[in-house]
This record gives sequence, structure tokens and C-alpha cells, in this order.
Amino acid sequence: MGPFFVGSKMGVEKFIFVSTITCLICICHGFTPQDNYLINCGSPANSTLMDRVFMSDKLASNLLTSSTKPEILASQSSSSDVYQTARVFTGVATYKFSVARGRHWVRLHFNPFNYQSYQMGSAKFAVSTQTHVLLSEYTVNGSKVVKEYSLNVDTDDLVLTFTPSATSFAFVNAIEVISVPDSLITSSPPPRLVGGSGMFQQSLSTQAFETVHRLNMGGSLVTPNNDTLTRTWQPDSDFLLSKNLANTVSKILSVKFVPGFATEETAPSSVYGTCTEMNNSSGDPTSNFNVTWEFDVDPGFQYYLRFHFCDIVSLALNQLYFNVYVDSMLAVMDVDLSTYVNTLAGAYNMDFVTPSPKGSNKIRVSVGPSNVHTDYPDGIVNGLEIMKMNNSRGQLSAGTFVPGSSSSGTKQKSVGLIVGATVGPLLALVLLGGGCFVLCKKRKRGQDGHSKTWMPFSINGMSVGSKVSYGTTLTSITTNANYRIPFATVKDATNNFDESRNIGVGGFGKVYKGELNDGTKVAVKRGNPKSQQGLAEFRTEIEMLSQFRHRHLVSLIGYCDENNEMILVYEYMENGTVKSHLYGSGLPSLTWKQRLEICIGAARGLHYLHTGDSKPVIHRDVKSANILLDENFMAKVADFGLSKTGPELDQTHVSTAVKGSFGYLDPEYFRRQQLTEKSDVYSFGVVLFEVLCARPVIDPTLPREMVNLAEWAMKWQKKGQLDQIIDQSLRGNIRPDSLRKFAETGEKCLADYGVDRPSMGDVLWNLEYALQLQEAVIDGEPEDNSTNMIGELPPQINNFSQGDTSVNVPGTTGRFEESSIDDLSGVSMSKVFSQLVKSEGR
Repeated sequence: MGPFFVGSKMGVEKFIFVSTITCLICICHGFTPQDNYLINCGSPANSTLMDRVFMSDKLASNLLTSSTKPEILASQSSSSDVYQTARVFTGVATYKFSVARGRHWVRLHFNPFNYQSYQMGSAKFAVSTQTHVLLSEYTVNGSKVVKEYSLNVDTDDLVLTFTPSATSFAFVNAIEVISVPDSLITSSPPPRLVGGSGMFQQSLSTQAFETVHRLNMGGSLVTPNNDTLTRTWQPDSDFLLSKNLANTVSKILSVKFVPGFATEETAPSSVYGTCTEMNNSSGDPTSNFNVTWEFDVDPGFQYYLRFHFCDIVSLALNQLYFNVYVDSMLAVMDVDLSTYVNTLAGAYNMDFVTPSPKGSNKIRVSVGPSNVHTDYPDGIVNGLEIMKMNNSRGQLSAGTFVPGSSSSGTKQKSVGLIVGATVGPLLALVLLGGGCFVLCKKRKRGQDGHSKTWMPFSINGMSVGSKVSYGTTLTSITTNANYRIPFATVKDATNNFDESRNIGVGGFGKVYKGELNDGTKVAVKRGNPKSQQGLAEFRTEIEMLSQFRHRHLVSLIGYCDENNEMILVYEYMENGTVKSHLYGSGLPSLTWKQRLEICIGAARGLHYLHTGDSKPVIHRDVKSANILLDENFMAKVADFGLSKTGPELDQTHVSTAVKGSFGYLDPEYFRRQQLTEKSDVYSFGVVLFEVLCARPVIDPTLPREMVNLAEWAMKWQKKGQLDQIIDQSLRGNIRPDSLRKFAETGEKCLADYGVDRPSMGDVLWNLEYALQLQEAVIDGEPEDNSTNMIGELPPQINNFSQGDTSVNVPGTTGRFEESSIDDLSGVSMSKVFSQLVKSEGR
């Protein structure tokens, strides 16, 4: 537990006693939170709520700072209930908790009652942290309201700031700040977007969540003292639209927690052991209806939905099949829980994200019969959590409150306190000499209606230094001054970042389509200050792309670092990502020849990175979403924010923290944290099978053996039956020898150990060969020769693939110099390989 400061020895002793009790309670449940603050606000004594002891904030006075003297309020009741006392703030006030980094519950308890001149039911106020706005212009409606949030804290302190609205005040009855397992909400695997439009690509570690609904389907109320993570689970009956269509089942003792799937922390047995199911008491196999729940939500936000399933109704495996719907969209079809956990009554959860901010104030969730095994149509849900996700401004409330501004009577002091609380932990990252300047800029941005939380890339147009402490030494960015583009030009090109020009969102931020004054079309990537990617990735991208020029690498046109912005401007790629042409977007299917040419282009770009400079460059995030297509469908590798300079000549690898994208990550790199060019080769191998099969690399809605594309494809490849799982649109359109060569190339790329994988030069050669096999019947060559393995390259090509300074090409009279490799990649390589695909040329 983090440090906790009290004003007296007696206070310390009381706190130790309280901590011991709460920790013992949590240990009994199986999880011990590192931080466990339970604060009774406005009371001189401790109180108890559901067998949990809440400590008086008067005994922990160092937690609280206020711009005005807070008033302690007490009701006439003699009860020790935390809801009988409150602390009122007429100005800005903060509670500061020392915490361990990681995800935490933050629960705010409100119970409005009248005290002297304060009618708490009319209070209007905001609550914010250093990074998110939890409430704005909030008025408590009703009694005993608990607002629960899940926040990932990446500093040593969590600061809760209460800001009254103009002529009003703020209040709170109790506060909880409790650690939760970081594994509770992760991006591995990422949640699926509702409607079959792929996976949610943003990192969940930067997201804040507000619990809107948490239901125990078919069961009774579950209170915090009966839940491993002190959650409350409500019965679902009030949300059912047609109660007569539903039955309830309870078999709590039969629940099994299978290793690798849901745990007691995911949800307790009392949730997994009850369910609401279709009421098909007649046993009619033609029954065709859904069980539907409806929930109130705030419009304008995306929502994270976690379904909890446990088959406690079947008598045998593979007996229960059903569909799940969200807002009339199919979320997952033909669910057979036994294929996921391979047992009856095994606890399992599925996570989904609504595809775009909802314009409606309702969410409907349904389960209904599948078309598979319809002898006894049925469908179940055991539990459901609906969580609001913060918007692009870091807000969980639809109001207009901006941290750093205050509308209270003491505005000037309030602004200072809010700004100090919001940016204080971050100012330590900025050079001391620029501290005052940055603080002023922060205040100014707060008045302008937006704020940034990262360190400025440059100050007054000058580089902050030639080195950054991210594991890579970079040359001074001032050497790239000719790439700097004024912020006004960027705004003009994007029509002031008009959302109608938004063409995508990535880990760094949003991407906008723009047009410069000379008519050049550009893609503008504007950094999101709340993204995990920041200064290091920004610098790396500029450093890498300003020194490379290759027709199969996306060109950097410029960057902007004015006004603490981090903006990158690239050439515009008309046809978007390779991923969007494979699945999820409804675009026409690519032909096999197009797919081969795209893979060849990407391989050329990566081969150039690995061999085209004094040191190799490892991309580190090779995936189909980072391969872009121009108007002619020529492939270009993009997104160099994670790239790393490769090992020196006398080294075999670079030791570095693991980064990359789930599903594409080299397992050897993950195990050993040793990065080599072969890590890119592995990721590219995953891309090859993704191109061939046209499905996500990770799909948790599929049966267990199919979830991971690389593993699934390799099983079929080893059986010699890969043609059984390829994209339906390609069947009958690929020559068997071309498919065989392509598949063997992908298989070699996915070798467990990097030493067994080919170089990108070898991969390039084999893909070109696969294209030749597809395009023409080869005179005098048996088809069996198409199985020529990657390692069987002629010496000339081996020299080329190893980055030799020049290469002899059979059938030509000259030599290709490495300095002209870009020109080589610009022409069809069929001229180079036309001799190699014939017996006499090999």
C-alpha cells in the first residue's frame, strides 16, 4: 500500500488497524490490493459500509488541499454510515493519494442532504484527475449514488480535483481508491468491434472507463464484500424487455475456472453460477426469438461490453449454440462455449467495443438461437458489464469542463490550483530552464479549450537536445529543420482538422487527409497527448524517414512541433492500408497477383531497411495496417515510430524492451528481449498468411484452435492442406505451385528461432518466384521444382540478399550497384528473375 500520512501517532495506529482489517478481507477473497484507500469524507470518526471500514479524512488530513476552508457536515443521525456525513467545497479542492502505478478503482459516493444553507441536491461541480475528466457540470440526482471508474495511473500520485461551478459548490461523502489487477482489462487479445468490423486497435491501457451497468444475470445482488474486487453486481430483471421469454438457472457450485481463461477476479462464482436463458419450455425446435435487455447510456461515447458466459445448462459438450447481438448488430455467431474452455461450466468472457460514439441513449443486448443444432434452441448470458470509454479529449462526461479553468468566485486561485494539480507531475520531465515558460503555455492552452500533457518537442523552435533517454541516441533534430512545416499551414491543409477529413486513428493519434497550397495531397498524423506513443516515437519517425528515400517506404513530407503539437505529414496513400482490403471494410477483394505484388513491394521496403544503410534498421511493428497502398496499389511500408537501429557488426542483436503488435510479435524476441532483423521477418510471415487467408491475426470469437492465425495456418501447412483455409475469393485462382512457394516462404518466416528464418532478401526472391510461377507456364520445368526451398538460392542471389555491394544477374551484361537499389525496386523484377525461373538459369 502506498504511503499514507496522518497527523498524529494515534492516527497512524488507527490507520494500521484499518489497513490490517481491509487487507485481511481482501486476502480471504484471493486478491490483495497494493493500494486500498477507503475515505469517509467530512467525518471526525471512522465509519463502516458493508463490513468495510472507511477512515475519516480528518485523521488523514494530509490527503486534502483546498483553496477555501472545507466545512465538515454532519446529519442529526447517530449512524456511523458514510452517507450521513459529507465534505463541502466552495472552491477548488484536491485529494492526493500516493499509489503504485497501474489500474485502480476510483469510487465516488454521493448522498445529497440539506445542511444549513447548503442544499446538496442542487450542487453543480466537476471532478477530474491529472489525465481525465470524470464529471463535469454534475448534479446528483437521487440518493446514494456511487460513480465507479477504472483508471490506469502512470504516476506515483493520483490527484482527484473537485471544481465547483459558478455560484455553486461541490461535495463528496466517501472516496475509494483501490488497486485492481492490470490483467483485468488488457489489449491482449484486443476486444472485437461490434458488427464484425475487426478489432479495437487502440491501447486500452490509456483508456479510462466508467461503470454504467454491471449485472448478475439470473441471480441476486452481489455486494462488494462478496466480490474479489469489491464490485457490486445488480440483478438483471429490471432491464429485461420481455420477462416471459426468459428463465433463470442457478448452479453456483458447478462453476470451473479453467487456467488461461476467466478467473475469480474476472467475476465471482456467484455470477458465473447463475444465468438468464431463453424460455423454450415447450422444447419447440422451431422457436425463434431473442432474449433482450435494454440499458440507458450517455450518447456521444464508445462503450466497452464484457459478456460473462458459463454453460451451466447443458448436459454434454457441443450442445449449446447461440448468437449474441448488440444494438441489432451481430456481435458473435454460433457461440459454443465448450470449444473455448473444453469443459462444461467453464467460466469464459468475451469483450466488445461499440464501433463508434453512440448517438443513441440506449444500448440493447440480445441472445438468440443459432442455426447450428437447432433441436433445442437456447441462449444464455451469466453476467454483463457495460463501461463508458473516455472520448478523444479524455473526458467521461459530456460537459465542457476543461481542467485548468474554473468558474467559481475565486477564479484566479482556482486556475492556479487546477493547473498545478494537472501538470505538476509532468513539469518534472521538462528542462528546469523552460519550466516557467511551459507553465504559462499550459495555462494559455487551458483557456483556449484544449490541453496537452506531454513535454514539448522544441522550445522557441530550438531542439531540446540531441539525445533522449529512450534507449536510442539520435542526431539533433535541428539538422532536419527543412522538414518543419508551420502549424498554420497544417491547419489550412486540413481545414482546421475537420473531422470529416479524419481517415483513421492509430496508436499515435488521428490521421487527416489534407492538401497543401501547391495541390499536394498529404496525410496528417496529429499526435494525441493521451497516447502511450509520444516524444520518442515522434523523433524516431522523423529521424528515420528524413534519412531514407525508397519507393516502397512512405515518404515524410514534414513535421510540426509548434504549440506543443506533434504532427507528422506524409505523402497521401490513396488506397489506405492492406488490412482494409483484406477484411472488415467491405472493399472489393484483391486478386492473387495484386496480393503477390503488394507483398513483394513491402518485402523490398523492409529489405532496404535491413541492408540499405551503414546500420540495419529494424521496423519492429510490421503488420498489414502499416503497409499502405497508393493509387496504383503499390505497397509502401509506414509507421516507423517503434523502429530501432540494428546491431553493430560485431553484435548479434539489440537488447531492448519488447514492443510491437499482438499477433505479429516474434516469440523469440518476446522471450529473450533480443531484437534482430529476423523479428521483422517473423512479423512479415504473419502478414503473408493474413494476405492469403483474409482474416484477423487474432480473433477471440473463433474456436480456440483458430484464434491465432499463425498457429492455425501452420497446422494446415504442415498437413499440406493450406488450400482449405485460404480466402474464398482466391480458390480456383491460384496456381498450386505458386501457392506452394508462397506458403513455404511464410512457413520459413515463422520458424521458432530467428537463425532458422530467411533474410528479407531471401523472402523477396521467393515471392518474386511465386509471382513468376503464377503468371506463366514455365517451359521445360517440372512443377515439382516449385517446391524449391528458401535456402536453395543460387550464390548470386544469396549475395544480393545479404546486401552485397553489387550483384551479378544471370543473363545480363552488367552489374546492379547497391546505390541504385531504389531504381531496381521501381521496375518489374521479372527481368531479373526471368532467367532464374528456368532450369538453365538456376
